[in-house]
Amino acid sequence: MSYLETTHDVYKEAALTPDVGLCCTTNPIWELPGLKIPKIMQEMNYGCGSTVNARDLTNNPKVLYVGVGGGMELLQFSYFSRQKSGVIGIDVVQEMLEASRKNFIEAEEQNDWFKSEFVDLRFGDALNLPVEDNSIDVAAQNCLFNIFKAEDLKKAIEEMYRVLKPHGRLVMSDPTCEQPMNDTLRNDERLRALCLSGSLPIAEYVKALTDVGFGTIEIRARKPYRILDPKNYETDELIYIESIEVAAIKDPMPEDGPCIFTGKAAIYYGDEDYFDDKKGHILLKNQPIAVCDKTAGAIADLGRDDIFISESTYHYDGGGCC
Repeated sequence: MSYLETTHDVYKEAALTPDVGLCCTTNPIWELPGLKIPKIMQEMNYGCGSTVNARDLTNNPKVLYVGVGGGMELLQFSYFSRQKSGVIGIDVVQEMLEASRKNFIEAEEQNDWFKSEFVDLRFGDALNLPVEDNSIDVAAQNCLFNIFKAEDLKKAIEEMYRVLKPHGRLVMSDPTCEQPMNDTLRNDERLRALCLSGSLPIAEYVKALTDVGFGTIEIRARKPYRILDPKNYETDELIYIESIEVAAIKDPMPEDGPCIFTGKAAIYYGDEDYFDDKKGHILLKNQPIAVCDKTAGAIADLGRDDIFISESTYHYDGGGCC
């Protein structure tokens, strides 16, 4: 049985019998005025973080969500995009689509603003999305891409890139791991289906996105997720897994390479009111400014003794001078 068939069976079981322990979210449930999330959606929240960020969701965006789960994040996206078929949900497991439809009926009863028609549920494959080119403002997936092996991961990212409008955003939450997972885990097919053995180091994860053409990458959060230990998992050593929340923006690729934000900041503390590198980056005196890694490196190479560059925090909230 292939890993994709194993994955299908795992999530078919999770649709028919909700499995609270299948995955664990590292984010609290969104608390928004008038938003009530049915308990069943919370029980079927098979993600490792959140892909919902208010600053991505202005002006009634058209949203695509791949791998619907119990529908919780689709409901949250609908809160910001209150229009018929404003959110498209794609899943390859028919039972999961049916479970989500039932959950949306319950959500409609609990939320005066919500209508099930806000969500367009479609049967489809992440490797061949049933969505038109350049039609989506925000695409999202949670604990899906890390299931894929290298060739399929590339195809899935290419599909997301294809359907996004220029400057559209691909927002993701996935487990990552700094050690080679396939060298330490046995029973790979089952563990890959559970979003574990496909976990990539952050640098490889980011490279997979930029190789497809995303010109801007934002690493928004990096959090502890799970421990895989020899007593409970088929591994010879203890493995530490983090969850990472990332936005890849369909900006043109700069000639000197992508802008990757890992939470670095520059602080100018010299004698003038500001520092201008004459390349579009202005640092006001004693005001931390977010910079991408590329700009941080270029400023550090100037060898100045009045500019401090922080280490990566792996937390980025936007803004800055890049």
